[in-house]
Amino acid sequence: MASQPIYQFYAELDDYSPKIWRRFQVMNNISMARLGYIVMTMFEMQASHLFCFEVPLGQNYYRHMKDRLSESELNDFISFRNKNEVKRFEVQNEMTAAFENEDALNAATEKLPHIIAWVDDELTLQYDYGDGWVVKLVLEQIIEDKELPGKELPRVLDGEGYGIIEDCGGTGGLEELTRAFKKRAGKKYEHYRQWLGVDDMDLDTFNLDDMNFRLKKVPRIYADAFEHGLEPTKQSMDLLTRQYLNK
Repeated sequence: MASQPIYQFYAELDDYSPKIWRRFQVMNNISMARLGYIVMTMFEMQASHLFCFEVPLGQNYYRHMKDRLSESELNDFISFRNKNEVKRFEVQNEMTAAFENEDALNAATEKLPHIIAWVDDELTLQYDYGDGWVVKLVLEQIIEDKELPGKELPRVLDGEGYGIIEDCGGTGGLEELTRAFKKRAGKKYEHYRQWLGVDDMDLDTFNLDDMNFRLKKVPRIYADAFEHGLEPTKQSMDLLTRQYLNK
């Protein structure tokens, strides 16, 4: 049973049109790192690059309290706490050593409810600092459902769009790649077709059932890679590359 509160998030890939988004639920007692693995799974990020969360703690707290405090109390709050405070969370391992941020907290040990506590709280996931992917998240609901089996979580409720393509150059590259596959002709199409090894790719599609299947398995593979430095097994690689669809 879902003995812990359930967090329902809305997540959207930033700076891309048409929107690529997901609405999903997780147990609220997970780590920030696990939330990252879940988001990466839903947006087709293959955990081959570093990631972090940035949380505007000051703005989240101010948003929550502004309707609960008088004007003078709000002024006291602003003078006491930095309204623009932002905290960074990353999985600290050998890969992150070269990008060491002394102010960053370890996403693998920090628990979600200690960071995100109120409806409308916001945070962003940043992935692949070269391509610069950003996913914006907002906490939509906090739900109590003791009848829901815990094994059903995490789960995605709805969404649109396929997700990202690794190493394509960020949102600008994804837009170019999408246009090429829709045109299915020309030098750019031939380049992407040969690079990806496919003749056709529908980047507007989103398979809800397949994603819920993957959410039960893929985040563990990412945890092994980021937190324990383990290479994916053949079985894991077959799962990541969707070889099960060919059976």
